Amino acid sequence: MRWIACLAICMLVSGCDVAQQPESLKTVAAFEIPLASEEDRTEFLSVLRRAAEVEGMHVDSESEQDLASEAKLIPEAEKTMNAAVWRGSHDDEPIASVMDQRDHLGEVWIVFSKGEDPRANSRFRERVMREVRLHWPNTLSLPIMPTGAIPLHGDLIRTPDGYIVNPSAASKYRLEDAEQHRP
Repeated sequence: MRWIACLAICMLVSGCDVAQQPESLKTVAAFEIPLASEEDRTEFLSVLRRAAEVEGMHVDSESEQDLASEAKLIPEAEKTMNAAVWRGSHDDEPIASVMDQRDHLGEVWIVFSKGEDPRANSRFRERVMREVRLHWPNTLSLPIMPTGAIPLHGDLIRTPDGYIVNPSAASKYRLEDAEQHRP
């Protein structure tokens, strides 16, 4: 599945220096959503699918069985969710990626791109996040680095409004002042 490889690459480059990307792939917003139960994850995917359908997009998601099989082979790859939102019947354009990882299981990250049609992507993002905040009010913003990457979970400090980069990790992300990147 091509989208699994794309998401894996996106997560690997989180927090790392990355080559210049097309403007349409630029990360414009990112959030952590507490989805501790299978029921929460199922409801979240329903929210995502409804919002995607309105904009002519679709959602691909790995099954619970696929996630378990992957974790059995590679324990470090354990996840409770791995999904992507796409425009086009052939997964032509990535719109958003959704995943958690072993160091933050149940705290699912959704990362939105600018897209080739920024207005449609913005409408989609606003629709999703309006519903997410109604269902999961403890959703937090994630900082976006100048490169467009999201810092590694271990390099973040939780605040009441979201996360900031830990000042001790700021040099990894070439930040002069980690407070500048408060969500």
